Amino acid sequence: MDLISVALGGLTAGMVLFIVSVGLSVTMGLMGFVNLAHGGFAMLGGYVIVLSMKHWGVPFPAALAIGFAAIAALSVVLEKFLYVRLYRASELDQVLFTIGLVFVMIALVTLTVGPETQSVVLPEWLRGQTDLGFIRYRSYSLAIIAVGVALVLALWLGFERTRFGAKIRAAVDNRRMAESMGVDVGRLFTVTFAVGSGLAAMGAGLGAEILGLDPQYPLRYLAYFLIVVAVGGLGRVTGVFFAALLIGVLDFVLKIHFPKGGTMFIYALTLILLLWRPQGLFGKRGT
Repeated sequence: MDLISVALGGLTAGMVLFIVSVGLSVTMGLMGFVNLAHGGFAMLGGYVIVLSMKHWGVPFPAALAIGFAAIAALSVVLEKFLYVRLYRASELDQVLFTIGLVFVMIALVTLTVGPETQSVVLPEWLRGQTDLGFIRYRSYSLAIIAVGVALVLALWLGFERTRFGAKIRAAVDNRRMAESMGVDVGRLFTVTFAVGSGLAAMGAGLGAEILGLDPQYPLRYLAYFLIVVAVGGLGRVTGVFFAALLIGVLDFVLKIHFPKGGTMFIYALTLILLLWRPQGLFGKRGT
């Protein structure tokens, strides 16, 4: 039973990582833009979700929808007025701009809300435990796993079974060829950037009780988001899903048995993996 509990705990953490990271993978693969501010969008969305529940009494599902919509809209505005100016800039310029944007977000949240960690008040139906027959486990963790599975199925169907998804995959694999075929890659990026940022916001809200939520959130988990994207491969929804599960389970187990140095093993394994397969464990060669 302990093994099952550890596996479910790791799956829960992995699902949160997937929901937050998948948008970063697609946008980086689509535009080749080093967006280190992705975690900042997640943090802002988490605050919208938590504060709307705390101060306005918004139900949890509605708060998730509000957080998604608010951050998706914000990301479109920033993309149109700021990001677009750096599409053809060097990677260093993109890194400096987006990490600077993160510090601006952190300062704004600290000044307006405060540095304290935000607590999430879950609805009654998500509290307690659920009897699975072979084990009783936290209802909220099981709900996160169910949301993650439903989301990866929806994203996979959207990418693999729709015309819009085919355009995104074509642009990720060969942007110039897609543009020559009449695909509006700029519009694709705006839409995927908005959806990816909205998903990051939703992931931060869902994972606030597990990962915590405070102004340092973007910097604390930036390395994890980048590791998931690097291992999963740019623009690969299923790759990011399996990479997030792998990292989530591994991190959960290592924190139990090696609480002081477990993260070091993840960094070391990622370094070895990328030396072996620079395109990631699930990425295609030449992407």
